This record gives sequence, structure tokens and C-alpha cells, in this order.
Amino acid sequence: MWHPTGGIVLISDPRVAATPLVDNSEPLVDVRGRLRVDERMADPEGAYAHLRQGILDRLERAERTLPDGYHLLIVEGHRTISSQRQIFDGYRAELAGRFPGLTPDELHSATSRYVSPVDVAPHTAGAAVDLTLCDPDGSEYDMGTAINDTPEQSGGLCYTAAPDLPEAARRHRKLLAAALEPVGLVNYPTEWWHWSYGDRYWAFTTGAPHALYGPTSL
Repeated sequence: MWHPTGGIVLISDPRVAATPLVDNSEPLVDVRGRLRVDERMADPEGAYAHLRQGILDRLERAERTLPDGYHLLIVEGHRTISSQRQIFDGYRAELAGRFPGLTPDELHSATSRYVSPVDVAPHTAGAAVDLTLCDPDGSEYDMGTAINDTPEQSGGLCYTAAPDLPEAARRHRKLLAAALEPVGLVNYPTEWWHWSYGDRYWAFTTGAPHALYGPTSL
């Protein structure tokens, strides 16, 4: 079934796109060697392992607050604009085939539960990170779903506050949030693994006067 979003503000919301942007020109920096990085989303250019300096600094602070036995595991940071467009168009086509009754606007919103439209995509700004928790050996903790499970694949359990989560997964998601929220990151509520800082969604969510990071490239 198509899982609706209730009161969640989607990243496709016109209010998000209307948020002013004043890019502070911080560089993209390599996460590797500073935090644990998984290679499942690796691209030939290595964009996946890069983030803006400001968000990486915050992630390092968050890492230091985790209890013994827990570490951040970075799965994907920066994403090229062409990759973002390909992912968005592919998922939209999948949903169109699965739910032929959706109007174009509904289809756009449904796609945006899982993939950001290119014009506001925080990954293309180096401002978003997909991440999870792992132990010192790199084994991932149970978070309820795999990273990048769609709402259809997960039965809606990819939503951060999904009501039917196993207790261990709920505890681990709260632990992740307890590390990331105090350093200023915000979660996209339909994806427990997606956190950002400095992008338009962050600015809209926090009430900041403008976003700090716009689309950039290596």
C-alpha cells in the first residue's frame, strides 16, 4: 500500500523550496579517516564520502557523545545532481506503475517521501548524510529496517517514529537522535537514517533565516 505522510512536512513542500539560500562556500571534505565509512553506496568519484566541513565537524562531536560500544557509520554524504535526478525519476516511475491512480501532484509528493526533488536535495549540497550505528567491529545495530528501504519495502517502518518498531530498533533510533540533535542536525521523518544540517529543509525546520548550503560539486 501507499503509506501517507500524515502531518509530516515533505521536502517537496513549496515552503521548503521557497527558503532563502546564502551559501557560505564551505568546502566538501573527505569523511574517510575521520569517521567510519561504509562503501555500499560508493561512486567512482568518491562523492559519497564527502560532506561540507560544518556538518562533518558536528558529526565528529556527535560521535564523541555516543556510549561505549557505539559508533556512527556513514553510508552516503554528497551526491551528484545527475545521480539525484536519476534516483528521483526512477522511484517516481516505480510508484507510477504501482499506484496508477495517483495524480501528478500526489505522485510527486509520494516520491518525495523517499527521494528529494533535485532543486532542494540536501545530498547534492553536501549537507545531508545517510548513516547508522555500528559496534567497534563495524557490525550494524538493529535499526528496524535497512538503510534505503522504501516505505513499500518496509511497510512504513522506515519512518523514524513508526509505531510498530521492535523495542531494540526504537532504542537505537533514539540513541542516534540523542547524539545528532544536540549538535544541530535534523532528521527527515520518513527516513530514520537521513540527517542534515545547513540545507533548505534544515532551515525550514529550525526557523533559520536561510540555508547555508546549496548544490555543489567536488
